[in-house]
Amino acid sequence: MSRSSPRSLAGRVALYVAATLIAVYSAFPIYWMVVSSTRAPQALINSTSLLPGPFTWEYYTNLLELTDYPTQFLNSLIVAAVTVAVTMVFSIMIAYAVTRHRIRGKGLIVGAMLYAYMFPPLLIAIPMFSIFAKLGLGDTLASVIVSHLTLTLPLGVWFLWGFFKSMPFELEEAAMVDGCTRLGAFLRVVLPLSLPGLITVAIFSFLLSWTDYTYALIMIGSDANKTVPVGLASMVGSFDLRWGEIMAGSTLIALPLFGAFALLSQYFIQGLGAGAVKG
Repeated sequence: MSRSSPRSLAGRVALYVAATLIAVYSAFPIYWMVVSSTRAPQALINSTSLLPGPFTWEYYTNLLELTDYPTQFLNSLIVAAVTVAVTMVFSIMIAYAVTRHRIRGKGLIVGAMLYAYMFPPLLIAIPMFSIFAKLGLGDTLASVIVSHLTLTLPLGVWFLWGFFKSMPFELEEAAMVDGCTRLGAFLRVVLPLSLPGLITVAIFSFLLSWTDYTYALIMIGSDANKTVPVGLASMVGSFDLRWGEIMAGSTLIALPLFGAFALLSQYFIQGLGAGAVKG
């Protein structure tokens, strides 16, 4: 034991050091973004100090009063919220159907959806734009929402498929013996037990939709329908680069993500862990 203890202690110290370095490396860009969004103009350009200050809210004021950022933020919120809602409804329906009903080629169906998810967004965006233009849906938020579903829906079905497949059907049978209908057993037994997976799918869907740039750039042409990522990118000009406003806008983009992870991190970690071993 005396020989193994120093090795064990050294291993723990190395693990903590490595974890700390990775955490600092991952969090530093976020920290620098927030600090830069509150730093005075002269300090933003000339100072390389890692400490915050001198402080100013000028960039946030300019962003909210002199640009279309509030409209773009609302557009992104609408697109992300509708994408999450549609993804959850159809992912639950499809994943439950392929696990509880005898459907020929259901493995091929789920595999084909995951295979479609692997295509680069740009490869799918151009033909989809042509289809939307012929249907009269060009330059609309609806076209962006449908485009985002090509990313979120396959991932949601694949993830929930593992949850439902590993859940014993005897639980639903017991609920139906006690008087529940098939729908009642699904709502009262299956969905509550799948809550970590549902929250994980919702967070991933929101993240993919909220931060998307490719689809929004191709589908949207008017300023009134731009989302936040596209709107921020339009601030990068050939002769005018407004770093302060860009950093402020990026910070505001990240706030909903921080809030979601802070409130739902416990379920999110459970969902990731369960999804990694189920199915």
